[in-house]
Amino acid sequence: MLYWALMFFVIALIAGALGFGGIAGAAAGIAHIIFYIFLILLIVSLIAHFMRRV
Repeated sequence: MLYWALMFFVIALIAGALGFGGIAGAAAGIAHIIFYIFLILLIVSLIAHFMRRV
């Protein structure tokens, strides 16, 4: 998931540099959403890992 967030971030940077504001904004929004989903899943995974060890 982090890979996809980074890919949408790169797309947003390239689109922003070329002057495509709408596409850049949409790609940046998607990258934010995917990144936050990644963080939530990472935290859940870490909690599950530590609970299993106990």
